[in-house]
Amino acid sequence: MQTRIQELRKEKKITQGELADAVNVTRQTIISLENGRYNASLILAHKIAQFFEISIEEIFIFDKEDENL
Repeated sequence: MQTRIQELRKEKKITQGELADAVNVTRQTIISLENGRYNASLILAHKIAQFFEISIEEIFIFDKEDENL
């Protein structure tokens, strides 16, 4: 699944570590999300959306291929 996390993070001028601390995950988790190697749980997706003050749909890009995950 693609995300806009890196783009949004850079707009806010925060590091991966700062975002990780804000949503209570490791920096590695943020890296994996940004690189599409990990799909966020609903709870984590919600925390990230709250942090950026936008909807989950504006961060996570659902692709038809993701339906089989």
